[in-house]
Amino acid sequence: MRIDKYLWSTRYFKTRNIGSVACKKGHVKINGQVVKPSREVYPMDKIIVRKNQINYELTVLDIPENRVGAKLVDIYRKDTTPKEAFEHNELLRYSKNYYRKKGTGRPTKKDRRDIDDYTDESE
Repeated sequence: MRIDKYLWSTRYFKTRNIGSVACKKGHVKINGQVVKPSREVYPMDKIIVRKNQINYELTVLDIPENRVGAKLVDIYRKDTTPKEAFEHNELLRYSKNYYRKKGTGRPTKKDRRDIDDYTDESE
């Protein structure tokens, strides 16, 4: 089975086209080598997929006939992604919140007027 079709059928990508584009961009590796979308996948291959700033590592256990349900995905692959990858993503999320609170960006009209009043008083 082609790698783009395998990633689609094991629900890593919503469409087969998105999986194929990820392969073309170099986000998919099989046994350490960047692959094209037409590369065949065999059982016991080690696949690394970069998606949402996380490198998912998985081992192919079996090849599905076509797209499988979410509950049956574990029959066809073994997820060996380290916990540190998810923790790193969580730290990025917290650092963004610390840097700038959500909703506190560009000042509103009221904020600008308050700032103008404050600067006029100090002069």
